[in-house]
Amino acid sequence: MQPLYIPLRQKTFSLVFTSLKPCFNLILTTLQSYNSMYSPPPGMLRVDGAQDGGGGSADTISHSLTLVQRLEALLVQGNGSDVSLRVETPSADEVKVIQTHSLVLSLQSPVFEEMLLSRNSSTLVLKESSDCAAVFDKFIRYLYCGEISLRLDQAIPLHKLATKYQVMGLQQGITQYMTQNLARDSSSGHVAGWYEYALQAGDVTLRDSCLQYMAWNLTSVLQSAEWVTISSQLLMSLLQRSDLILQSEMELFAALEAWIIQNEPDGLTAENALRAVRYAMMPPRELFRLQTQSSVLARYQESVRDLLYMSYQFHSASPLHMAKYFDVNCSLFMPRNYLSAVWGSPWIISNPTRDDRSTSFQTQLGPSGHDASKRVTWNALFSPRWLPLSMRPMYTETGAMQPTRVEGGRPRIIITPATSSADFAGVNFQKTVLVMAQQQGKVVVKHVYNFHQSTEENGDFLAEADLYRRTSDYLMDSSLFLHIVVKPLYQTLITTKN
Repeated sequence: MQPLYIPLRQKTFSLVFTSLKPCFNLILTTLQSYNSMYSPPPGMLRVDGAQDGGGGSADTISHSLTLVQRLEALLVQGNGSDVSLRVETPSADEVKVIQTHSLVLSLQSPVFEEMLLSRNSSTLVLKESSDCAAVFDKFIRYLYCGEISLRLDQAIPLHKLATKYQVMGLQQGITQYMTQNLARDSSSGHVAGWYEYALQAGDVTLRDSCLQYMAWNLTSVLQSAEWVTISSQLLMSLLQRSDLILQSEMELFAALEAWIIQNEPDGLTAENALRAVRYAMMPPRELFRLQTQSSVLARYQESVRDLLYMSYQFHSASPLHMAKYFDVNCSLFMPRNYLSAVWGSPWIISNPTRDDRSTSFQTQLGPSGHDASKRVTWNALFSPRWLPLSMRPMYTETGAMQPTRVEGGRPRIIITPATSSADFAGVNFQKTVLVMAQQQGKVVVKHVYNFHQSTEENGDFLAEADLYRRTSDYLMDSSLFLHIVVKPLYQTLITTKN
């Protein structure tokens, strides 16, 4: 793993200079002694043409890397140290002593600055958890060198230390590291653990990144060893989302069943979780199988009996008939982003900037058993440079869609049914395009776009993607990997009075 380089934090130094003068002199003397021993190698010299304050040309000579190396040597050898950090764990079974310099600590951390101002000895006793104590030397080294190397399992304790001692550059850098390594393989999983930590620490950026990654890549999360260890709060956060990306609702129920068996939650937690399953999205034959074979459903069947009954009604009656008496806009009748071939199709577009492309695929008209045998054929058109709707001719006399391309246009996808049908009455089709990418050697969902006919509706489709660059984060082997999902949403025809 490449080391994570995070710049040193600049901070106004508020300590009284006279109190730090002895420490500063010691550090200066040490640096001077190193300077007399050897000069920097030629590769450390950087000369840049720049403008000085008078408008003339100026050059810059940089030995910053050498300075960092010498500061690290100060830490390692303890030369000029004026404060000892005694790091103890709660059980006091592990003690680590680090020789440091108050000038460096105070410059980098306002917490250390305050502690040093109020100290009455040359030793600071710090109480840290075992995981934080194990990486404390890495944390201190960052204060001297401005860089750090870490593994996945060290991210949380280092983030804790950066937060506790208010080293904001390191805190933000580790948050960035964690959000960029959500897809990395680990033996026991780490994304759910990072989410729980972010929730506790109040790191909104990390919390939202973890939750979105799990929602968009749920199949891999369900298959990980970490799944059965997640909290009930995280479980409910996931179950209540409509943007979950997975193979089918059956896959979600099987994972929930495993979680309940492993954790044996209280009755209310289990009932709430089971009621968040969208049983109407399962074919009747699967519902029958669950009722006869699932031990968890058998135990809590009374709690979900009404949902099962409505699901059977949903599959037996026509959607138009159901919509007259029930609110079919509720979550029970709303599909998630299912990757099953029944609801969409993958689409790999090689050299996506070259020209317009088109494809066709079929989906089931709707999740209702009444529509199980009905298919809708969809035409999808991708253009890397697409004109606005007002300037685009839509159809020729033969009804074929005609692409209109211009330089400077933006990527667009248009998805329309090949034919119209009376069966479409009461159904609103939402299209979802999943953009796949490769991260840490794994294919993950990078972006999700929802629209009714064209990605032009949301205006940001691939707005940040540089499709002309072979090394673009949006391309794999010079190809754009998409997955189109069509979500049939039934509309309530009669509003029920309150």
